[in-house]
Amino acid sequence: MINLILCGGSGTRLWPVSRTLMPKQFAPLFDGSSLFRRTVKMNSSVCKQQYIVSNADQYFLAKDQLETEKIFNAKFLLEPVGRNTAPAIALACLSLDKDDIVLVSPSDHVIRKQDAYRKVLARAEELASSGYLVTFGITPTTPETGYGYIEAEGEKVLRFVEKPDRATAEKYLLAGNFYWNSGIFCFKVSTFLSELEKHSPEILKASRKQRIAQGAGVQVSDVNRLLKQYEQMATVMKQLKKMSPFGMMSMMKKMNKLMGGQGMPDLSGLPMKGGNPFGGGFNPFK
Repeated sequence: MINLILCGGSGTRLWPVSRTLMPKQFAPLFDGSSLFRRTVKMNSSVCKQQYIVSNADQYFLAKDQLETEKIFNAKFLLEPVGRNTAPAIALACLSLDKDDIVLVSPSDHVIRKQDAYRKVLARAEELASSGYLVTFGITPTTPETGYGYIEAEGEKVLRFVEKPDRATAEKYLLAGNFYWNSGIFCFKVSTFLSELEKHSPEILKASRKQRIAQGAGVQVSDVNRLLKQYEQMATVMKQLKKMSPFGMMSMMKKMNKLMGGQGMPDLSGLPMKGGNPFGGGFNPFK
């Protein structure tokens, strides 16, 4: 599998530990290690290549932390415009083999049950190899209004739901078959591009144009090519509507499968008080 790691984020959720130039995914929160490093290390056990999507400000943070993990062959895409990464995912896929399996993952998850997570990944890879688009859900523990939800029947996705109000979230919690959207997806490149062409052809067209003009995956050390790519992507991506991976996958619901459970909580979903999840004596790391 290829691990496409999304490193966006403005660094506001854990302020002042996390700041614009040191977002939480790069901050040394875990005995000197970061969420980004933990994501890279954990997924490296099942993924042969890392593909990093970040903005220009975070490039050197990511590069330095990859080298700390002894990874020197990662590829980068720098996002010049905040389009919630859907075009960047498409562009990355155009640089890969059509039969490659891609695991799209945020860089800021806390995954405590790693053995369970690896079993889920193995099943997701199996489903993706069979032509399914796989999305990962987290079993909700509270009526959270800050996440999108996925309604499912077993592994079958029934529908995607945008962030609900409190009353609706409480109904989802009681229903027992709604899951928080984790932002993790798995698919075969050919399946994803085929579905993208059906449901969002403008993104695929713009991505193919950029791919022909400059190429996509740039090695971590090739700064000059990254800068040229960054400039051209700015022109292309400004023409596209804003779309998240969640929004993109929700259009492709015909082939979606759900994986997940309680083993994958996200740090940004921690209880918050006064905008700081450490408020009120709550410490998520104990």
